[in-house]
Amino acid sequence: MTILDTIVERKKVEVAEAKSKVSIQELAQYPLFNRTCYTLKDNVLDPSKKGLIAEFKRASPSKGIINHEATVQDVVKAYELAGASAVSVLTDQDFFQGNLQDLLAAREVLSIPLLRKEFIIDEYQIAEAKAYGADIILLIAACLTAEEIKDLSTYAKSLGLNVLLEIHNEEELQKSLVDTIDAIGVNNRNLKDFSVSLDHSYDLVNKIPSNYIKVSESGISDPSTIQELKTAGFQAFLIGENFMKTDNPGEAIKQFAAQI
Repeated sequence: MTILDTIVERKKVEVAEAKSKVSIQELAQYPLFNRTCYTLKDNVLDPSKKGLIAEFKRASPSKGIINHEATVQDVVKAYELAGASAVSVLTDQDFFQGNLQDLLAAREVLSIPLLRKEFIIDEYQIAEAKAYGADIILLIAACLTAEEIKDLSTYAKSLGLNVLLEIHNEEELQKSLVDTIDAIGVNNRNLKDFSVSLDHSYDLVNKIPSNYIKVSESGISDPSTIQELKTAGFQAFLIGENFMKTDNPGEAIKQFAAQI
């Protein structure tokens, strides 16, 4: 069983527990549920921004603790001030030490799109994302069927959410090309063994149709790599660990962005 398999099995239990406590109908009554979402595409293509989707995460299965000191609001606001196009917040507790309160805290201080970074397997998690202030949800092709991708993305769009679909290879790409996806991200980290290679991005960029925002995810640590990926055809770049592993993630992204 891979790490991804283990996480998905845990998600099934988590979702069942969450549903037993708060229904989707109750989530729909939360104050943020009816807010209008910021648009990912507009912010990514805004020339005044950097195309960075900067991530807040405390830990990961492959690295363990990354940063336990930084606070959500301080970090994400610094990301926005440094020119990030969007912010990603991990909400998985068991493997990444995040939670939905982190999402809520981020929403309070941000005026750019907010991504709920989560292993989504059920519509309920999408309703949660909307209720807690997200603008974007992540769907991971490696743990979803083509039908699930279509159904979950359609539901997300019905709530006004943006959808980022994450792929690792051409097979996952081909099963995922539906018009309810806004952006396609190539994860340079293999979720089965957590090895990282930018070759995944370069191999797939020209196979992603141009109507989708093209995102390169993970393993980006040098500002010069951003320019190379832009030249290849990517418009957005999801970076988390590179900033979070420092003592001051806000200062780290400021220095990084200044070199792009």
